[in-house]
Amino acid sequence: MTPPPGYRRKGETFVCRLHKSLYGLKQASQQWYSKFSASLCNYGFKHSEADHSLFHLGMGTDYVFVLLYVDDIVITGSNDELISSVKDMLHQQFHIKDLGPLKYFLGIEVARSSHGLSLCQQKYVLEILEDSGLSGARPSDTPMEQNLKLTDTGGSLLSNMSSYRRLVGRLIYLTVTRPNIAYTVNTLSQFMHQPHQPHLDAVHRLLQYLKATVGQGLYYSVTSSLELRAYCDFDWARCPMTRRSTIGYCIFIGNCPISWKTKKQHTISQLSAKEEYQAMAVTTCEITWLSYLFQDIGFSIPKPVLLFCDNQAALHIAANPVFHERTKHIEIDCHLVREKIHKSLIHPSKIPTASQVADLFTKSLWAVISTAS
Repeated sequence: MTPPPGYRRKGETFVCRLHKSLYGLKQASQQWYSKFSASLCNYGFKHSEADHSLFHLGMGTDYVFVLLYVDDIVITGSNDELISSVKDMLHQQFHIKDLGPLKYFLGIEVARSSHGLSLCQQKYVLEILEDSGLSGARPSDTPMEQNLKLTDTGGSLLSNMSSYRRLVGRLIYLTVTRPNIAYTVNTLSQFMHQPHQPHLDAVHRLLQYLKATVGQGLYYSVTSSLELRAYCDFDWARCPMTRRSTIGYCIFIGNCPISWKTKKQHTISQLSAKEEYQAMAVTTCEITWLSYLFQDIGFSIPKPVLLFCDNQAALHIAANPVFHERTKHIEIDCHLVREKIHKSLIHPSKIPTASQVADLFTKSLWAVISTAS
């Protein structure tokens, strides 16, 4: 960087020594995190090994949690006096602004009551609709047309690709509180490199669905148990261009969803049981991470965690320690899942296809409704 105008005379050559990192430098974010975490650790907080942006402090039966995202901070806990003392410590070391009870954080609206906590992104959705010029569009009942097969060759190439990429990027963040659009957004994000007109039409259809469901979000009840349940599923050879499969999972704590994912596989599979088992392995990794996170913050979850899938072959592979000719190529996934089964972390269970919650993350909403009916 160069000194500001007027600070250096013409012909002079010298360097400046920084006493603290300047905003905008490459190392500024790391320096800020190091200083903030050091202040909390000196006060008695501990890092969460599962998530280094989460800090926790326990004093007897009372506890405080601090969640950091760049320079936005959320503080919560079980004791108001302990929370106030943490705020006073932060006020002494940093210039912070106390915004009171949490109502809005990173585009997520928070509403609390004695019955539970609700999260939504209504304001964020309305901004997307206004920026895209679809505030007055006709609402839609589903996020994607029935039996729609998007490819990378149909239709005319968009002249302004950056607007499509920006719009889909904003929709990706919307899946934080809207798991019902995760599959559609995942499909649309696969055409960011060269979007065509049918892809933009599909985005507009999704926005019409968002207009009809602008206030939807997540609700977490105070009466919910701490029992984890996981659902995993796959859709074999879903991609019409590459014939790769799509896997998805959803994890609940009580009746409240806390983690979900939709992902297209990197390779082509000739065996449907392999895809289901890979979905089980991916879900098992997420359950393992969640168990570490709960352990760090002092909560114990009942084990084993029920892992529901609707593929009988995958369940047989998990229960059978012998590798046959058609299952040798999934040996690593088998070892991962079986290890967690032997450690009583998970317990795979059969579930009817009509009751498979993870269908929402591998198929369009039309197909899920048809299967359930």
